[in-house]
Amino acid sequence: MSRPISRSPLVLAPFAFAIELWQHRALLWDFTLRNIELRHKGSHLGVVWALLNPLLMLGLYVLVFGYIFKGKFHALQHETQVDYALGIFVGLTIFHLFAEMLGTAPAVIVSNPNFVKKVVFPLAILPAASVGASVYHMLISMTLALLGVATVGPGLHGNIIWLPAILLPLVLLVLGMAWFFAALGVFFRDINQVIGFLSMALMFASAVFYSASTIPAPAWSFLRFNPVLLAIELARDSVMWNQPISLIRLSYLAGFGFLACIGGYACFRKMAPAFADVL
Repeated sequence: MSRPISRSPLVLAPFAFAIELWQHRALLWDFTLRNIELRHKGSHLGVVWALLNPLLMLGLYVLVFGYIFKGKFHALQHETQVDYALGIFVGLTIFHLFAEMLGTAPAVIVSNPNFVKKVVFPLAILPAASVGASVYHMLISMTLALLGVATVGPGLHGNIIWLPAILLPLVLLVLGMAWFFAALGVFFRDINQVIGFLSMALMFASAVFYSASTIPAPAWSFLRFNPVLLAIELARDSVMWNQPISLIRLSYLAGFGFLACIGGYACFRKMAPAFADVL
């Protein structure tokens, strides 16, 4: 189990997750690199696939959604098929961060029973390292998206400075969810059977392939609280459309991400003492 942090001052309690990650930052770095290497282990090109896969997907999106389906976001006056494909690529880059977490988090603890039996091992590092590997691939995809916007898209604008402020709450949100699902996966193995459905439902509810402005009013009354949808819309406004950033939406995303991270970590620490009994 992880080393308790109950001795931290009360004012630092909400940042207990950050304290533990900082205390074990070297271990977190090593396990993150391990997860990145394992993903491409056995392939001839290795980590090069982290660059090739997004490029291949970008080409596919341009062909299918841009030139075959001729989709539009109707965000630019002279929006091209390439602009639409790049908008989808930006949305999928963010969505895949959540999809990867949903696919890996429930099995992170279950697949490492030897670490659970080591009393001094900080178990919270395992889900965090998995998220770290996903963030690594997300940053590669986002870099390619930015290059595409700059070269064949509408071009980059000053609003690009908001992108880090959009991505950071996302990472906190995914980290909190990873801790929660990692702990839940120890006790409820059936969760893996519904992850595929949850991932697909999240994709269609997050405006990946369409603009949020096209969502009917009854559905928008619920979907407007979806942080993934808001993050995708904010990212497109920042990267693609050069639209003013909604500070209300950004503040909601930041608060939601921070609270989700605190809540996920608290759930993980609460359930961690029982991991060894179940495994």
